[in-house]
Amino acid sequence: MANSTATPVKPLVIPGPAGRASPEVSQVLTKKKLQDLVREIDPNEQLDEDVEEMLLQIADDFIESVVTAACQLARHRKSNTLEVKDVQLHLERQWNMWIPGYGSEEIRPFKKACTTEAHKQRMALIRKTTKK
Repeated sequence: MANSTATPVKPLVIPGPAGRASPEVSQVLTKKKLQDLVREIDPNEQLDEDVEEMLLQIADDFIESVVTAACQLARHRKSNTLEVKDVQLHLERQWNMWIPGYGSEEIRPFKKACTTEAHKQRMALIRKTTKK
């Protein structure tokens, strides 16, 4: 096996006032941003404090996992720079997400799911029994 040393990804810490790391600053999604997003969807909706905390934790975990996987893809390319294509590749392959407007300008065709012969037979049988 080749000489492979995995270097751990350091967490993003943004220094706050007086050079100390502030947990509120290092979050990508803050409580205020989450509340603004909820108000944008439904102005009358109010989230419970526990729900807000859970959603913020889920968002942080998602962002951390995406960045970690994208960094691994960058390392696989033998690059020290994380690029948009690394994040795009991970989001597309693992989460079936495509963020338009970033990276390549190619038109992405819709991928129709492949259906197996067994599935076609089951669907034909269902259609046949529902017609009776």
